[in-house]
Amino acid sequence: MKFNFFHLMPWPDYPREPQEWPVSNREFDPERGRQLYASYIDTMAYAEECGFDSVGCNEHHFSPYGLMSNPNLIASSLVYRTKRVNIAILGNLVPLLNPIRVAEEYAMLDVMSGGRVLAGMMRGIPHEYIAYNVPPSDSRGRLREAVALIIKAWTEPEPFGWEGEFYQFPSVSIWPRPYQKPYPRLLMSGTNEESVEFVAEHRAKLGIVLIADLNVARGNIDHYYKTARAYGWEPVPEDILIGHHTCIAESDEEAREHMRKGLEYFHHILMRPQRSAQQLVIQKTRYYQREGSSDRFEARLATLRARSLEEQIESGSIYCGSPETVVQQIQRVHKALGHGVEQFTMKVGNMPDKVVRRGMELFRERVQPALKDL
Repeated sequence: MKFNFFHLMPWPDYPREPQEWPVSNREFDPERGRQLYASYIDTMAYAEECGFDSVGCNEHHFSPYGLMSNPNLIASSLVYRTKRVNIAILGNLVPLLNPIRVAEEYAMLDVMSGGRVLAGMMRGIPHEYIAYNVPPSDSRGRLREAVALIIKAWTEPEPFGWEGEFYQFPSVSIWPRPYQKPYPRLLMSGTNEESVEFVAEHRAKLGIVLIADLNVARGNIDHYYKTARAYGWEPVPEDILIGHHTCIAESDEEAREHMRKGLEYFHHILMRPQRSAQQLVIQKTRYYQREGSSDRFEARLATLRARSLEEQIESGSIYCGSPETVVQQIQRVHKALGHGVEQFTMKVGNMPDKVVRRGMELFRERVQPALKDL
């Protein structure tokens, strides 16, 4: 099994539960922000020393949920701070962006890193479309066309024109082209049948995070295998990434104390404005095409929020405990899902950075060695 260290770069000091979206930035302190970026990037680079196989970053907008409005900037800072780990950009929200710019920046990072980029092609969660004033109902069409254009820009050696439904470019010829051939491996999110089918069609890695039900996740994985075979290829376990909020401490009691506080901040501060915006988008647009998909999305978030810490541990939604306990939890989830990449989000809410770093060290010393044959 391979391990990805993922960081949301949250703002950990918001003083009250936000009631609006977008969240007013009056509480942002630039000097505190500078300190956080320095600390977070140091922590992400430290993941290489702690034995992780990759380091992940992503994109969010208009709230303290995450300070990574452009994950490529964070990735570029990690390229020369690391030598071995892959840089997992999970990812650019391509329906909201200029796809030629995405193709260029990913190609730059891939060349700069010597071929260590994992290129996330994400649709994004519903409210991001409000932030960038893009119709959410166009999200799937824009994603499909943008991915096709990006792949062509990476692989076509001669200038070409593009006349699509959403994007028009009279002449394209990007410099540089990617280091990896034919192009960096893609990773896409797949939490429902619609998205899983798109992932399999593009021979991309499947990413599933915020699991509320292992049986539902298993169903999505099975659908991924079935759809991939219909497209003429066979995924392997390393093609499946499963993400968990994770706290590893010296004892179960210490880990649960830290996780409980971190989840409180995550759900009541960081996720509060996200939920309001998501519900508005879901109710008023066709972000989800298949009947029932929006209900399942809201139910998953509500389930995670309502469960006690102990219930989340028991359900396999999070990893929390001593190294030995976390090893057992990972083994149980792996037995159910058969995935080959495990993603840890260890900065949960406002969990102290020293707790995160100690957890990373315990992973290196006592978790990873126990899972070397998994």
